[in-house]
This record gives sequence, C-alpha cells and structure tokens, in this order.
Amino acid sequence: MLEETKSYDMLVLCLCYAGCPSQRSLEPRGRSNSDSRWISTFARSRRLQEKEKHSRQRNNMCKEQAARLKKLQEQEKQQKVEFRKRMEKEVSDFIQDSGQVKKKFQPMNKIERSILHDVVEVAGLTSFSFGEDDDCRYVMIFKKEFAPSDEELDSYRRGEEWDPQKAEEKRKLKELAQRQEEEAAQQGPVVVSPASDYKDKYSHLIGKGAAKDAAHMLQANKTYGCVPVANKRDTRSIEEAMNEIRAKKRLRQSGEELPPTS
Repeated sequence: MLEETKSYDMLVLCLCYAGCPSQRSLEPRGRSNSDSRWISTFARSRRLQEKEKHSRQRNNMCKEQAARLKKLQEQEKQQKVEFRKRMEKEVSDFIQDSGQVKKKFQPMNKIERSILHDVVEVAGLTSFSFGEDDDCRYVMIFKKEFAPSDEELDSYRRGEEWDPQKAEEKRKLKELAQRQEEEAAQQGPVVVSPASDYKDKYSHLIGKGAAKDAAHMLQANKTYGCVPVANKRDTRSIEEAMNEIRAKKRLRQSGEELPPTS
C-alpha cells in the first residue's frame, strides 16, 4: 500500500511538471509557488481519502460487532426457549407419574432456575432452591398435596437427606419433653431436702453446741474502731488542747520562756 501511494504521488508530480511550461526543461530547478500549491492540495486530498477510509473501516467494524451481538442474543433467546420446553416436558412427566411426590434437578444457573420456577408455578406445583454457592444451587419440586414441612426444608438447607423415620422419632421425643415440662409446671416448685445435716456430718470436728456457745460468749472489742477514752494518754478536750497550742504560739512570738507542761 505504501509503495502504491509513493508511485501515485510520483505520477501526480510528473503530470504537474509536465503541465507547467516553466518546468518542461530537463535541467534541475527549484519548486515554484504553483508546484507548492499543487503538492499541498494533493496532500490534503490524500489525508481526506485516508480519513474516509478509516471511517469506513470503523463503521464496518461497528456493524460487524452489532451483527455478532445480535446473533448471540438470538442464540441465547433460542436456548432459553429450548430449555423452557424441556423443563415443561419434565414437569409434565412428573405430574403424570403418581408414584413420584418430589423431584430434584441438577444444579443450574440463576436464569435457568428462574425459568424452572416459572414453569412450576404455572403447573400448580411447589418449588424451592437449595445450596449455598450459586454454582451448586439446585431446584426441588413437590406436588401440592405432598408439600414439605419446615423440618424437611431445614434438612435440605443443611445439605442432609430427609429421613421420615428419624423425623418422627425426634417429634415424639420433643412432645414427651414438652409434656414433662407441663406436668412439672403444674406440680409447682420442687423442694430439695438434703439427705443429711452438715452439723451432724461434722459434729466430730465442731461439736454440737460449739456454735451456740460461741455466740453467747461474744464480747465487744474495746480496741476496735475508735480509740476509747481509757486508752488515751491525753485526756484533755479538743478546746483545751487548742487553747494551749495558741498560748504556746503567742509566747514563742513574744520571746518569753514556755511554762513547763504537765
């Protein structure tokens, strides 16, 4: 492409020089103003052609992408229609089978699960989704007359298989425990009496009358709490002590000798 462009440019230049009377001589000469105008006009035309070419290429690419997107959408729509028809057939077979009360489907994505739930609702059945991860979630459908209980749904949510016999045993144990609680509530609070008295048990250590004798022999402790007057060395009152302190202070300030304290 580059070589074709160069050859085309050379051809145009040759024609320009051939049409110009001043450049018909074979001797090398400089470019005139007319030559510069012709070259610039040609360059602009080439730029416009390249721009239009790129624009056409972009438009073609956009059209191709739009066509591919439309084709993918049509394929996805067709897949949804085919999946719905397949689910309708399976649900119809399930309804006609009298020996089947529930049916478990393989894990599906979110769109497929929504289509299946819609089909089941139209058919008048009950459906639930189980599984924690989105990739592992599956759908189970039940007939209306065999709708699952809360215990059965909890078992499926925990990822466990439903066992009716174990569920019946758990239900009976729960009812028995509830009856026992009701009977205990009607009888009232239970009084618990020890089998033996601790005083009799430890009588060889503390004796039978030791506690009572010790309680009668209690006496007040004179040294507990505030100091009694009998234990004080200074028996003066607070006013007498303060008066004596003030007198000593006055004497000290006046320079007199302090009288001997008693």
